[in-house]
Amino acid sequence: MGQYRRRQLIIGAFALQGAPDVGGGFGSKIYIYPEEIVCLWASKRTGVPVKWTSDRTEAFLTDAHGRDHVTHAELAFDADHRVTGLRVKTTANLGAYMSTFSSAVPTYLYATLLSGQYDIPQIFAEVKAVYTNTAPVDAYRGAGRPEATFVVERLMETAARELGVDPAELRRKNFVRAFPHQTPVIMAYDVGDYNASLNKAVEVIDYKGFGKRKRESARNGKLRGIGFSTYIEACGIAPSQAVGSLGAGVGLWESAEVRVNPVGTVEILTGSHSHGQGHETTFAQLVADRLGIPFENVSIVHGDTDKVQFGMGTYGSRSGAVGMSAIAKALDKEVAKGKKIAAHVFETAVEDIIFEGGAFQVAGTDRTVTVTELAEQLRGGLDLPEDLPRDLSVKHIFDAAPSAFPNGCHVCELEVDPDTG
Repeated sequence: MGQYRRRQLIIGAFALQGAPDVGGGFGSKIYIYPEEIVCLWASKRTGVPVKWTSDRTEAFLTDAHGRDHVTHAELAFDADHRVTGLRVKTTANLGAYMSTFSSAVPTYLYATLLSGQYDIPQIFAEVKAVYTNTAPVDAYRGAGRPEATFVVERLMETAARELGVDPAELRRKNFVRAFPHQTPVIMAYDVGDYNASLNKAVEVIDYKGFGKRKRESARNGKLRGIGFSTYIEACGIAPSQAVGSLGAGVGLWESAEVRVNPVGTVEILTGSHSHGQGHETTFAQLVADRLGIPFENVSIVHGDTDKVQFGMGTYGSRSGAVGMSAIAKALDKEVAKGKKIAAHVFETAVEDIIFEGGAFQVAGTDRTVTVTELAEQLRGGLDLPEDLPRDLSVKHIFDAAPSAFPNGCHVCELEVDPDTG
């Protein structure tokens, strides 16, 4: 179901309810499709709910497609097999008309990852976007980053063969080693250990024994090959200023609100949205651990525009990196706010209040009050000065900088029967 957009839309005449889990997104559910507008129009005209469901064939024909590039790329090496430069010229198909992120995918989300895991001093990228007679091409299953990985890793594999060197060693020689690392294509990597994943991969696949296995295949009339892909990804694309300078017209921040109720429960309102990933579990675990309350006492509210402050949603692997970070920062505010109130309750300085295990404590004493106990006292009408808040609710907007850069290594070993393929 995740590979295509099983669209089911039920729209009431006057209200759109919170969206339920829909089995994942993968990009193709981002867009407003014509049928959705027709449903709104029909519901308004008739005054009754209108339901529409597409089938698999319709989704294949009409939903946004993923990528369509024709690329010429060149990789230069010095005598010591170190990369000195990369030149990439790409023609990117946008389909028959412009879609939501179609111009960003082969440019900002593609060219900025062309450095891969490698220390490449010079990179030139030229992208020409063209319109054709196909379905619109937009963000779907990776959106630009897999295309960049394919180009760079195909070049490294080809170079290893032409130079007559081991493909794993060629990668090791050119990996980024010093961090933070500024690439020539905007991105600045904060941390990384690219050798770690490569070393683990070659260990698991028994790379040293590949030659023996290849000879055994040859004796049996089979072909055997091996290929590497050491990739890097940009998740929680950030900051807003970067895309704002490109005229994106959309921010990359996320919002969170924390409400502590006097009955011992905590409600989190997040602008991120879960459509099957399990935010209700992971977000609640973060809150329960930080505030020292039972997991079951935390409720996560998302996707309900009647309740939730404005947010930017779920896409680009941003739920943890940006959505949870917004919640974490809101919890920081929660604790800071609680310390001020607790200091007043205990008639001590704010600097003397520590927060551990879900309780505010006067350092060096056994005088404590939990988060929910403090909320209950506030409900009862604490005598507070004008400069102190009357509740523990907080909001926060988080704008990440920089992106997160997960990375890894894939190794594929394949045996082929030349007679049958």
